[in-house]
Amino acid sequence: MDSNDTGSLIYLIILGLMVCSWFFTQNRQSMNKSLQQVALWGFIFLGAIAAYGLWDDISQTVSPQQSVFAEQGKIVVPRSPDGHYYIAAEVNGAPLQFVLDTGATEIVLTRNDAAAVGLSPDSLNFTRRAMTANGEVRTAPVRLDTVQLGPATDRDVTAVVNDGEMSRSLLGMTYLQRWGKIEISGGELTLTR
Repeated sequence: MDSNDTGSLIYLIILGLMVCSWFFTQNRQSMNKSLQQVALWGFIFLGAIAAYGLWDDISQTVSPQQSVFAEQGKIVVPRSPDGHYYIAAEVNGAPLQFVLDTGATEIVLTRNDAAAVGLSPDSLNFTRRAMTANGEVRTAPVRLDTVQLGPATDRDVTAVVNDGEMSRSLLGMTYLQRWGKIEISGGELTLTR
């Protein structure tokens, strides 16, 4: 702490004491109620300071983020509070959020994500059928120019566009098999190439 910080701290302490003494002299008649209010505001202030100090830990718990270790060729994805593993990737240069789904055979794009990566869902030929948890849906086979996940870039990747209702695109097994090692341990998914 340098001399400027010390001077600022002394100034703030004196200012705080002056405000407190003014407050108590104005409220001598109802001191009990005043002390309760001061205690309440003190707890609110301390709570705000604690929340600010712990914000990084809180935000990581609420919305965990994946870590990329490019030099080691691996990605570590924490399990989200809903139990899924959400993986951020770039498809044809567009950022997408996937759900890792070992029950899905291929990469499955929603209609919105297909449009975001440069495909036109209305012009696709939905000739295939797939069984999902929501029943049978129509799918259209497509080829993705690039799929970049962390340090790895794959070209000419097969995928399908789902014509049914889906909240997120799925990262299925045909893509995951391109990784040499898939490990789930301690609430984290690790992909290594």
